[in-house]
Amino acid sequence: MTTTLWTTLPYIAFTSFVLGHLWRYRNDQFGWTTRSSQIHESRLLRLGSPLFHFGMLGVVGGHVLGVLIPESWTAAVGISERSYHVLAVSAGSVAGAAVLAGIGILLYRRWTVPAVRRATTTNDKVMYALLAGALLTGVLNTVGSNLLWGRHNYRETVSPWFRSLFTAHPEPDLMVGTPWTFQAHALIVLALIAFWPYTRLVHMFSAPVGYLVRPYVVYRSKELAAPDKRRYARAWDSPATPPSR
Repeated sequence: MTTTLWTTLPYIAFTSFVLGHLWRYRNDQFGWTTRSSQIHESRLLRLGSPLFHFGMLGVVGGHVLGVLIPESWTAAVGISERSYHVLAVSAGSVAGAAVLAGIGILLYRRWTVPAVRRATTTNDKVMYALLAGALLTGVLNTVGSNLLWGRHNYRETVSPWFRSLFTAHPEPDLMVGTPWTFQAHALIVLALIAFWPYTRLVHMFSAPVGYLVRPYVVYRSKELAAPDKRRYARAWDSPATPPSR
């Protein structure tokens, strides 16, 4: 079971993530979109969307620092474990609060605005459920590690386990014995990674790079120049030419 959960499932999720995006790009470019519902409602969207997206930038940045960068590297540049912990908890709490507020507003909007609710597919519901689950278990990790069961140094368990998946020697045993919220968070994130290519989340990999090199679009004014106005006026006012016999 340990090997299945912490070695097999991650590789299945990563494979689905990579191949799913390739398949989607080759076969469904027209559907590669956020399927924006701004036309139905914009007031709540203007508030919830920035909170969610900017908060996610902070959350992802924190995960990159805490999971992908080894503890020895931050120590080598003079960042003590206490300093890292204070920075991670303070910045992570702000980013997490922004993301939770943002997704709460977006879910409220999805539920209360009839037009937006009708435009919500089953695919969207599963995606929102996975996102909400990942965020809630992430908050539980932060709260639990600092207030409930004592601080758990995930940089000695979860982080090296995740990094080991990209080596020839994965270490699933590192996840055994970690608090259940960390295990639940990891499994939900793996499910989200596997499901990602088949949702609207693919728009994260879209960037308007082509706008930097595309030719200018020339717009012509609807107003006619004075000579053109006179010419068209004369043509309009002149009697029709009688048909020739």
